[in-house]
Amino acid sequence: MASLSADLFGLFLVFRQLGTMPACGYVIVAVYLKCIQQRFRMPLPKTEPGITGQELHKLAVRAHEASDLLKAMAHQTRLLILCILANEEKTVSQIEELLGIQQAMVSQQLARLRMEGLVNTRRAGRMVYYSIGNANLTIFLDSLFGMFEAADPD
Repeated sequence: MASLSADLFGLFLVFRQLGTMPACGYVIVAVYLKCIQQRFRMPLPKTEPGITGQELHKLAVRAHEASDLLKAMAHQTRLLILCILANEEKTVSQIEELLGIQQAMVSQQLARLRMEGLVNTRRAGRMVYYSIGNANLTIFLDSLFGMFEAADPD
């Protein structure tokens, strides 16, 4: 958990140091760090003005890792699959039925999520069950989608 929050915070600091920040970057970092602080009562990391080159390099490495994680989730179908798996493990067929998309597409997206370590598999006979690979990911998804529920007019 601390590693992921540090990675996202590092991404924020790199963009801030470079003088640019995509709008989505502020939202993702702010929401995730607020979630971490509220759920675990951890103080937010503090930075001093005038970050050194060595510190910036460390942040850049963390930012790269955080960026890889966000890229892995940056697809509507993958996000939907992760949300479905946040509640309970499912087979490819069950996910296919819930999403109403072809099995090949579900399998392709699950393969990417598995490659990135975001989902785990469990074999029971001929069936393969998929589940969330990290409980912290469930917290992140809950926070991310919580932002949009508040803005939903329904």
